[in-house]
Amino acid sequence: MTAWAAASVLDVAERLAGELVGQTAEVPFEVVWSHLGDGVQIEVRQRGVPEGVPSGPAAPVDEWGVTFSGELRTDWARLRLPGSAERVAAEWSIEEPTRGPIWMGFLADASDLLAGTLDPDMVPAIISQIVVPRLATWCAVYTWSDGSGPQRPAYLWHTDERRIDGLREELATARIPQAGGSMQLGDSQMLVIPLLARGRSLGAMCLGRPDRFAEDVFQYAEDIGRRAALAMDNARLYATQAAANRALQRSLLPPNEPGEIPGLDPAVVYEPAGETNEVGGDFYDLFAAGDGSWRFAVGDVCGTGPEAAAVTGLARHTLRLLAREGYGVAAVLDRLNQAILDEGERARFLTLLHGEIKPVPTGLDVWLVSAGHPEALRLRPTGVVDTVVTSQSLLGVFPEATFKAELVHLDHGDVLLAVTDGVTERRQDGRLLDDDGGLAKLFAECVGLSARAVAERIRRAVQDFAPEPSADDMAIVVLRAR
Repeated sequence: MTAWAAASVLDVAERLAGELVGQTAEVPFEVVWSHLGDGVQIEVRQRGVPEGVPSGPAAPVDEWGVTFSGELRTDWARLRLPGSAERVAAEWSIEEPTRGPIWMGFLADASDLLAGTLDPDMVPAIISQIVVPRLATWCAVYTWSDGSGPQRPAYLWHTDERRIDGLREELATARIPQAGGSMQLGDSQMLVIPLLARGRSLGAMCLGRPDRFAEDVFQYAEDIGRRAALAMDNARLYATQAAANRALQRSLLPPNEPGEIPGLDPAVVYEPAGETNEVGGDFYDLFAAGDGSWRFAVGDVCGTGPEAAAVTGLARHTLRLLAREGYGVAAVLDRLNQAILDEGERARFLTLLHGEIKPVPTGLDVWLVSAGHPEALRLRPTGVVDTVVTSQSLLGVFPEATFKAELVHLDHGDVLLAVTDGVTERRQDGRLLDDDGGLAKLFAECVGLSARAVAERIRRAVQDFAPEPSADDMAIVVLRAR
C-alpha cells in the first residue's frame, strides 16, 4: 500500500466524517481507516474512546452508502467500501458530489464561476475544469452554432495532461451524438451531455472515465450542463452586443483625418466609457469645409445607447453637410437645433462647441459657438489661461433659440482646448476635476507642448484623478496655432 493511497483515503475519510458527523457532534471525533483485504474500512470515533468500546450502538450502514441512522452525538460509526485503497480514493474523489449538501455547495460554486465570465471563449475551459476530476477523468466541450458541430472540441482537459494529445486523436474520429447519451471511446466510457439554452443547441459536454459512471452522475452532469449552456448563451449574447456597439461607435466617428491644415497643429483624444464600450453620446469632428477653411466640433448628447447614437449621427452629418453648403457656424446650429426638435420624443438634447478655423498671417481666426457646452479655454505662451466663448442655449430644447458666433484669435503658439464633461466632471469622493478651475490650472502647465502632448497630458490627468474607471465618455480636442 503506497503512501499516496494512505493519504488519499484518509483525506476521503476526513471529508466524509466532516459531513456525516461534524454538523451534529458535540464532542471531538477522529477518523481511522484500515485495509481488510476485500475493501477499505473507515471508522469515525469519539476522540479518546478506545477501539471496540463505543459509547453507544454502532450506526448501521450499507456498502457504498453514506446515510447513517441513529444519533451521532457520541456514537461511533463504521463504513466499509469494497476495493483497493487506490480505487477507493479515486472513486470517492469523483463520486463525492452525490452527497446532497456537498453537491449543492459545489453547484453554487460552479454557477458563480460560470457567471463570472462574459467571454464565450472562456466558458468551455471553465466547464472542463469544473467537472474534472469532480465528475470525470476527462472532459471535452464542443461548441457549435449551425447545428452541425465541429470535428474537434473547443476545449479538452484531462487529469493527466500527458494524455490530452492522445485523447484528442481519439475524439477526432468520434461521432458526437447531439442528442446526448453514453458511448465507448477507446478504454473510456463517455457521457455526452447536450448544452441546450433557450431552445437552441449550443454544443455538448463530453465526460469520460476508464470505468463505469455511478448511476446518478448523469443527473448531476445534466445539471451542470444546463448551467453551463446558459452561461455560454449569455456570453455569446454579450459578445454580440458588444461587437455591435463597437461597430456603431466607430460609425459615429470621423471617417478619416483631415490631413495637413496650414498653420494648425491639431490633436484629438476620444475614449468611450464602459466595459462593453456601450455607444455613448460624446463625439468630435475635424474636417475641411472648402474655401480654405476647416470646421471642428465637440459634442455631448444626453444619455447613451441607440437613442443617443441617433442624435450623434444626425449632428455629425448635419454639421458636415451644411458646412460644405456654405452655412456659417451659427446658421448651422440654428438648423441643427430644429432638426433635433423635429425628431420628437426620440430626440435627446445636445451640448456642442462648433467652430470654423481660418489661417491668417498672424495665426488663426476661429469663429466659435458654444451651445451649452463646457468652457473652451485658450492657453497663451506666457501661461495665461482664459475662457474664450460665451455659453448659449442647448440644442434640441428651445424651438425659438438662435445662435451667434464669436471670433477668437489664436496667435502663433496659442492653444485652444475643448473637452466634454467626461473631463470636467471626473469625480473622486464628491470632488470634480474642474472644481476651483482645476482644468485651467492643469492646462496652464502645458506651455510649450505640442497639441498631441497637451491632449495626452489632459488624458492622463483625467485617468489618474480617481482610482476607479471613468463612467463617462471623454473627448478632448486641442488646436495649436503654429
